[in-house]
Amino acid sequence: MDRKFVLTAFGYAILGLLLGIYMAASGNHGQFVTHAHIMLVGFLLSFLYGLCHKLWLNNSTSRLACVQFYLHQAGAVVLLPGLFLLYGEFLDAETLDPVLAAASITVFMGVVLMSIEFIKCTRDVTDGA
Repeated sequence: MDRKFVLTAFGYAILGLLLGIYMAASGNHGQFVTHAHIMLVGFLLSFLYGLCHKLWLNNSTSRLACVQFYLHQAGAVVLLPGLFLLYGEFLDAETLDPVLAAASITVFMGVVLMSIEFIKCTRDVTDGA
């Protein structure tokens, strides 16, 4: 599971950096919110989940771990293009708000599931191991 999260994290990093480079080159920073979400929800959170799996969760491939992985990715894959469409003014907020809300809740549920995984792990996280 750690490898899946880290590989997807680097995919998001490439996408976010490309968008950042485009904004810098064009002088149009209208997508800065999208860029920030790609880097934080996509890259940073996925990378952090990968570290948690590697360091504390014994790289679990339990059913809960798989559900959490796909839930996070589904939320991110809907949220990030939705923000791009919103801040690029391709679609109006009235149309996108329900989609963005559902995607945000999905990402939130992924965080809750990771918290549950972390709480349930058998390894004592306070021992520094």
